[in-house]
Amino acid sequence: MTAEATPALVEGPAADPGDTGSAAGRGPRARTTTAYLRYVAGKLTGAAVSLLAVLVTSFFLFRLIPGDPVKFMTGGRPVSAQQIAAYRREFGLDLPLWQQFTDYCGKALTGDLGTSYQFRAPVLDKITEALPNTLLLTGTAFVLYTALGIYLGTRSAWRHGKLGDRLNTGLALTLYSIPSFWLGLLLIIVLSVGVGPVPGLFPTGGMESGGKEGFAYVLDVAHHLVLPVVTLVAVEYGQTLLVTRSALLDEMGSDYLTTARAKGLRDDLVRRRHAVPNALLPTVTLVFVNLGRTVAGVILVETVFSWPGLGGLFYQALSVPDLPLVQGLFFVFAAAVIVMNTLADLLYPLLDPRVGR
Repeated sequence: MTAEATPALVEGPAADPGDTGSAAGRGPRARTTTAYLRYVAGKLTGAAVSLLAVLVTSFFLFRLIPGDPVKFMTGGRPVSAQQIAAYRREFGLDLPLWQQFTDYCGKALTGDLGTSYQFRAPVLDKITEALPNTLLLTGTAFVLYTALGIYLGTRSAWRHGKLGDRLNTGLALTLYSIPSFWLGLLLIIVLSVGVGPVPGLFPTGGMESGGKEGFAYVLDVAHHLVLPVVTLVAVEYGQTLLVTRSALLDEMGSDYLTTARAKGLRDDLVRRRHAVPNALLPTVTLVFVNLGRTVAGVILVETVFSWPGLGGLFYQALSVPDLPLVQGLFFVFAAAVIVMNTLADLLYPLLDPRVGR
């Protein structure tokens, strides 16, 4: 049986007979580069428009929240009309709405997100102060649930229909449907307070016990970190598992996998070297979206476990309402997701050359 030459999988456009050899050699590559630059410009423009929309939305949305910030700042004490007017003048609440909006946008574009009503400190300083705590919690959980979801999703898809697949998907769907705050409260009751013979093993909340330094401090923070991380991993890993499993199942019947098996490659090699890389795009999208959410924190989990991060700070700001702090946090949360989504879009052509052409 004679070997036949296989045609090229991707062929460039045929050269125009009137072109010179030099132009014909540069033409396809130049057109591909131009198409990619157009693709990048479109994505960056879309991200800029989205950020502008978030800036506008963050100003008007939270002014629908009932409550008077001035009453909170007075602490419920009886104050005169002159004092109330002074508070409103200090924070610019006496200005017309359109002027408040233009001032807010102008300052935001220079990095000034205003001054918090309740903390009497720049909003950016409060965000910078709480951000490391949020990144510690959500970043640790992100690494764990992403790795666990991709691994179990790959194994489930490769053995779809079998007992392990059914158990994995069933457990993932169950945990994914559980509200994170409810699971967190349940873990506090069982593993912090203790139930029956089960003693309380972990702190009920906070980030540290205080009074510890060095390695003892690191162990103390890790001890406080266990329950909120377990809550996030349990609720979030199922989404990554299901997306990875679905994407890999779409690749299972492809001809190139049959060819790879026919060449005698082991099943693990076929999965790792051929199937998984071609099924990565949906998972990459989800990973980058979740990476953006690590900055936003998880409001309910941080509140349940009294974790001093951005999520807990957002909850405190909503209860006032502390408009500058709420607006600033909302903008940072949304901007993180938009930036990570844009990075994922820019990464696609490197994973799949068909994207961006």
